[in-house]
Amino acid sequence: MAFEMVAVVGLGTMGAGIAEVFARAGLRVIGVEADADALATGRGHVERSTQRAVDRGRLSGGERDAILGRITLTTSREDLREADLVVEAIPEVLDYKRSLFADLDRICKPETVLATNTSSLPVTAIAAATGRQGRVIGMHFFNPAPVMGLVEVVSTVLTDPALVPEISELARRLGKTPVAVGDRAGFVVNRLLLPYLNQAAVLLEQGLARRDDIDAAMRLGVGLPMGPFALLDLIGLDTAYEVMGVLFDETRDRRHAPAPLLRELVSARLLGRKSGRGFHGDEPRPREPDRSTVITFEMAGEGADELTERLRTAGFKPSADPDVILRPADRPVIEHAVRLQDPARLVGVRVVGNRVAELAATVLTSQAAARAARDLMTVIGLTPVACRDRAGFVTDALLYPYLNDAVRMYDTGYASIGDIDAAMRLGCGYPAGPFETLESIGLAVVRDGLRALYAEYREPAYAPAPLLDQLVTAGVHVFPRA
Repeated sequence: MAFEMVAVVGLGTMGAGIAEVFARAGLRVIGVEADADALATGRGHVERSTQRAVDRGRLSGGERDAILGRITLTTSREDLREADLVVEAIPEVLDYKRSLFADLDRICKPETVLATNTSSLPVTAIAAATGRQGRVIGMHFFNPAPVMGLVEVVSTVLTDPALVPEISELARRLGKTPVAVGDRAGFVVNRLLLPYLNQAAVLLEQGLARRDDIDAAMRLGVGLPMGPFALLDLIGLDTAYEVMGVLFDETRDRRHAPAPLLRELVSARLLGRKSGRGFHGDEPRPREPDRSTVITFEMAGEGADELTERLRTAGFKPSADPDVILRPADRPVIEHAVRLQDPARLVGVRVVGNRVAELAATVLTSQAAARAARDLMTVIGLTPVACRDRAGFVTDALLYPYLNDAVRMYDTGYASIGDIDAAMRLGCGYPAGPFETLESIGLAVVRDGLRALYAEYREPAYAPAPLLDQLVTAGVHVFPRA
């Protein structure tokens, strides 16, 4: 089918961005809003977005004028009679969407495709409000739509099979990468991203580490664009809460139940950037304690040589009677501490990404030793991340379950490895997809790390996915790709 005239219903930030994307690709666009004020706001979104592109040298003034000239704005849905495709971008309320689709089904010509931009609601339930369920599909853009390169193309069991490649080709015409998936809550990106963010809130609530330390660990150590709490504030805590609720309703997996801390913040209307405060706010940073006077250290255990040399180069001295004992360790640090004459001096250390040092204090570690370890890492150029002595510390406790979820998703046949990797790179801005990350770390390392997390937390989702376990047992180091 040739898509030449498209319509976008709902011109908030996302809908206006989608309208701009279509117009940039040369298509005629009809933008629809509920009233004149909302329409003016939508027009402002498009005008400001395209002007920013001109200011940054990405569009010429003439190109901007041509884009704006392709967009017609209206408050009447009746103007959509001749549209080839209608994309819905109204608020994420199922009843609203079903009502809109029933109206569009009445107005639009029979061959018109009706697409929803929902990020998590069931496309099947939206399609059921129409008499053209084979012509209804999900077309999930990411915010900001003119910039983000991914579109999730979501089909239901009733979607005409020929429609998926048609919409995928349209997405490519828009300069986007399409990922075709079925109608499961969260699709690919939100189904993998939101449980990770939710788990970060759970670990914060459990006191594993502080908010800023968790953010630093995932941003600097793992290389993600933002830490989980900064990202939650950007997304909106209410949006994250709603998506987690949809996931839990479908899976009944307790790990998909919104974290109590997330629920409390939403109830208090602390929603992130949109409200001025969420996990982050305008609160003053606590005053850093005075620098410790640590001079001597001891480094014990496998993998100690590199850190020892860095500390020596920085002027610190190894000693048999040190101020602090550092031990590179993945196992519970307390098991090593209790063997010492003075266990209060021991701090576990693990370097992540050559930029972060996770510092695990045991129940016996003194505050002086913990402070000394932090200062030593700072001097040698590592960002210290203080955490409790728990399996996986911070980074592995958040990263490995996410990788495990991706393996389970692939193993069910829901999406291909290439599509899952592309979705997370393009939809979240991750430096690598989950399978690329897993193979870089090592399948056996991740499998063993998941086993340790499962033994610690007894969370069923932490048990290694059967496919991962089987590949490691077979001595295979990469996932099979068609």
